[in-house]
Amino acid sequence: MSTSRNATLEAWMAENGYSSNSLADAVNSAVGDLTGKVGGLDGSSVRDWKAGRVRWPKSATRVALEKVTGLSATDLGFLPRGRAPSPAAPAPPPEDPVERRRFLAAGAAVAAATASPSSGSSRRIGTSDVDRLQQRFTEIVASDHRHGGRLGIEQKALALAGEALALQNSGSASQRVRAYVYACAAAFRSSAMWAAIDGRRFEEAMVHMREAQALAELSADPAIKFRIWSHAGTLYRHMGRPMEAMAANDVARGLAITRRDPMFASLGLARQAAIHGVAGNVTAARRGFAQAQEAMDRSDRNARRPVWMNSFYDQAELDSLALTGYLALGDYETAEAHAHRCLAALRPHMQRSKAIATTRLACAQLGQEDVGPAVATAMSVSPEAGAHPRVARMLRSFHTKIRALAPNSPTTRMWNQYAHTTWKESV
Repeated sequence: MSTSRNATLEAWMAENGYSSNSLADAVNSAVGDLTGKVGGLDGSSVRDWKAGRVRWPKSATRVALEKVTGLSATDLGFLPRGRAPSPAAPAPPPEDPVERRRFLAAGAAVAAATASPSSGSSRRIGTSDVDRLQQRFTEIVASDHRHGGRLGIEQKALALAGEALALQNSGSASQRVRAYVYACAAAFRSSAMWAAIDGRRFEEAMVHMREAQALAELSADPAIKFRIWSHAGTLYRHMGRPMEAMAANDVARGLAITRRDPMFASLGLARQAAIHGVAGNVTAARRGFAQAQEAMDRSDRNARRPVWMNSFYDQAELDSLALTGYLALGDYETAEAHAHRCLAALRPHMQRSKAIATTRLACAQLGQEDVGPAVATAMSVSPEAGAHPRVARMLRSFHTKIRALAPNSPTTRMWNQYAHTTWKESV
């Protein structure tokens, strides 16, 4: 059989930033969502697609690939078996919708049964398996702090959630170990949710949220339940839906863990105060931030907590949330004070958080009509950090406001030139 390269797939991968390995990981994860068992592709499988050696992937793989890309297999350059490639020929007909629905329904049924181990399996799932998953989770959290919002982080977390669920079906385990594995799956799915929120991919975040909530219930882990519902509050806040944000955050704050550990109470209060800021409730926002600070001050900083909590929530994050709230309220002076405190206390690895806080500081300075310092602050954000979806959105707002505030000043002209050459695709 003669082969010709699948230039359409190669072009799609280049445009969307996929390597052969990363696309294989994403499709494997999608197969896991559909069937309950993570796929077995690797980079060489995708290279076979690109080279034309595989012109029509198997049914499960095709459906998963279409889910990842949002395109049909034929739109990606694949050809059904028996068809010769012809530039003049019309596109092959789509897969029979009845067959496709049957496959998806079967996949959903298998996924629902994931928790039941195979009767013939002799493998014993133990704490070493949980430790391995938790180490992978630590890596995801670290990657998020460095980069944040990237599609690759979301996809990797999704693949690891599938891996955790596949582990459930690989052998026998105690009820305690099974709960731990479900907690790991929920943690991975909540990280995928957070990456989608951070990248402003809100529809995907909603899907991850629902799956993460179901897995958290199976785990009965209060800490991961708190994380997911707290993230849900943040998701709704970013979507401009403060009432739903408050309701979701109230669920997190109502969990028993906030009564046992003041640090969890502090995070819940701080995020609620930020939501009040977006809603324009000055009194509730000020009271919430004061209560969050009081709870943090009485917490045991050395208490044992989940890795995701220890890795980000501290005084710097509380000040970052206060910066968000007061900026939304238009209290620019107070926002600037919290921005400086946040930046002074941020841990070195929090690169994403530094870029966001710096951009918000520039907005707070501009709100006080301090054009020179605001521009200097905005120009200190690196071009790479400026590509982050949340940062890029704030820089566009900054760009619009400075042109309205001081359209003819030399400082504004300097900013216009800098923005055009540095962030021409974002500003």
